[in-house]
Amino acid sequence: MHVLPNALMKRIEYHAHHTPQRIALSDGEQHLSYKAVMQHIAQRRQRLREVGAQRVALALDNGLEWALWDLALMMEARVAVPIPDFFSDTQRRHIVQQAGIDSWIGQGSETFSFRPTSDTAICQRRVDHVPALHEGTTRITFTSGTSGSPKGVCLDNEALLTVTESLAAVVAPLDIRRHLAMLPLSTLLENIGGLYLPLWLGACSVLPGMASLGWQGASGFDATVALKAIAYYQPHSMILVPQLLQALVNHSPLAPTGLRFVAVGGAPVANTLLTHAQQGGWPVFEGYGLSECSSVVCLNRPGEQRQGVGRPLAHARLRIDGEGQLHVSGALMLGYLGEPACGEWHATGDTGEWQDESIALNGRQRDVFITAYGRNVNPQWVESELCTQSAIAQAMVYGEALPANRALIVPTSAQHTDAQLDAAIQAVNRQLPDYAQVHEWQRTPPFTPNNQQLTANGRLRRDKLLKAYGHWLQSTAPYSTKGATQ
Repeated sequence: MHVLPNALMKRIEYHAHHTPQRIALSDGEQHLSYKAVMQHIAQRRQRLREVGAQRVALALDNGLEWALWDLALMMEARVAVPIPDFFSDTQRRHIVQQAGIDSWIGQGSETFSFRPTSDTAICQRRVDHVPALHEGTTRITFTSGTSGSPKGVCLDNEALLTVTESLAAVVAPLDIRRHLAMLPLSTLLENIGGLYLPLWLGACSVLPGMASLGWQGASGFDATVALKAIAYYQPHSMILVPQLLQALVNHSPLAPTGLRFVAVGGAPVANTLLTHAQQGGWPVFEGYGLSECSSVVCLNRPGEQRQGVGRPLAHARLRIDGEGQLHVSGALMLGYLGEPACGEWHATGDTGEWQDESIALNGRQRDVFITAYGRNVNPQWVESELCTQSAIAQAMVYGEALPANRALIVPTSAQHTDAQLDAAIQAVNRQLPDYAQVHEWQRTPPFTPNNQQLTANGRLRRDKLLKAYGHWLQSTAPYSTKGATQ
């Protein structure tokens, strides 16, 4: 499959010609027709040229401005670098330096030495040494950080639109006319599925600010507010991470009127949640993907029996090696920023198996876990930060598919009180992005080679710790008691 980089613009032009007054973008208050979107994109393209913007950070809330600037950057083949709201200032500074960002659109630019220009929306800085990018890079999406420093995934427009076209083929029979973006547009999944895909289909992408949808920071969510917004906008489609779906279904077991397609991904989804949602009429379809593969690789289809994460999309090829690891080809990244170019196949680090034509996942080969909000976290990073506190000798952090990360804490002295340990954890939390923070914890006896919870060279034996404490670490039930010794 080969999709030209300007294919999306041609689709928008087609809709603007045949249905010029149809609404393409809305934030709930302002509504732009396809004809108006064409005009706004042209204006922003000119503004980018006038200030000479080359590598541009997008640090905006969801809304018309995010969408229009993103589309203008795509059509100009400039390098767009979405800045997730949940990244810390330290992580943002890393992105600015690593990507050689010269222009910033949105809030917070002054923190990183950007200065106003003749264009009120664009701030810029001088970049003396421009980092090299993989040839053809037009998008750098930074992972949520499996360690303290996010990793840049370099993509081109062709890869993004190849996935868009594959998704269009899946949902075309549903005649989706209105999509509500429930995730930040800085998330590649929503960027493709919630902006490019509706425009490709000639539908309307509804982009209200995140707070109006119930988001409270990156890892807080008010389902009551979200359900009111869904009832107001009456979307045909949405994209959710598991925690959002869980919260919505808990508050409204019966699906809102009009929904035709709810894609769920970003983290493992419990079968019980999918079953419960489907019994209430929620049209949920689990998928699988990763930024390195331009977001979506597999997806369950309407009218097909649900199996694992579904069949590969039309552009994607999958193979499984002798250790059960999934390898993907098709719409791949060009490579990681600052690292060699990607080959024809990408080793995902995820393990799985074929079930007829579908893929069922069996977990990951590495220790990185994905929270219920779809954020990647390397526990060793957080553990090492916790152990910098004088009151904490050892720590194990776990958050796979959970709304709040949990930790086993070994104090440096039995004399340390729970209040002292909690104060130490909060001190570390203040230095971490919220998706990596520890919100629930238990104090435990030391991890040692003698109890088989530590190797001879000091590494945690996570399998043994999960066996010993898994009933708490892996429980999906809320747990608020701190300091309980197991």
